[in-house]
Amino acid sequence: MSALPNAVQIARGVGRAWLLAGFAFLYLPIVALIVYSFNDSPVPEVWAGFTFKWFGQLGRDDELLGALGLSMRVAFCSATAAVVLGLLAAYALVKIRAFRGRALFSGMINAPLLMPEVIVGLSLMLFLVSIQHLWGFPRRGFVTIWLGHVLLCLSYAAIVIEARLRELPPQLEEAALDLGARPWQIFWLVTLPLIGQSLASAWLLSFTLSLDDVVLSEFLSGPGATTLPMVIFSRARLGLSPSINAVATVIVVVVSLGVIAASLWLARQDRNKEVRP
Repeated sequence: MSALPNAVQIARGVGRAWLLAGFAFLYLPIVALIVYSFNDSPVPEVWAGFTFKWFGQLGRDDELLGALGLSMRVAFCSATAAVVLGLLAAYALVKIRAFRGRALFSGMINAPLLMPEVIVGLSLMLFLVSIQHLWGFPRRGFVTIWLGHVLLCLSYAAIVIEARLRELPPQLEEAALDLGARPWQIFWLVTLPLIGQSLASAWLLSFTLSLDDVVLSEFLSGPGATTLPMVIFSRARLGLSPSINAVATVIVVVVSLGVIAASLWLARQDRNKEVRP
């Protein structure tokens, strides 16, 4: 009888060890990056003391700041457009049970998840170049990068929102209909507030995917339109400067604050739902 509790304790200890190892594997590189962003040595592997000079140098690096600003604008616009289009696509798939071409529509929404980004980027580049030759627009730059990122993020946003829509009890919308609400009122006053958390999650996921993307940006960028991941990869060939660690630290801090704020907001929403009669 005593062997069973010992086995359970061993299993729990092994599970906790694996959990800690997983967290260490994920987060120790980020911690090391933040630490070395304050390294006084220009050689990233050699610690020479604590300094803030790389953050000051970052403020004078026009190329890096320009790339960071472009990446932030593209990520914000891509995430917003992906959530709007993903909401419409998910709503059509969930609320409209049968319509002509439904299987094809669902397959095309999920296609970017299965296709390699190299193929998607190459096909988009050829398509947009053909359109540019015909109409003179769009030129490769912000717009083309934004279109590619929307295509990529739309699939993820639609899946997240669709999963939440399928969990909604239909009785709520039916009750609103019985009370005389019109379809657009049900959508704005009933459905949207209930899926607000999934919309926020889809936006954050899309923002992260767009900010991190390299392959599509390489194919769709043009002169004067270089994203931050592209600059980092180009400089990595010659050896990374500590200023790269500094900009990465800034991004990690900003994203962490955003995630914490979003988590607190979602937790507050859950508490309000529990208190509400």
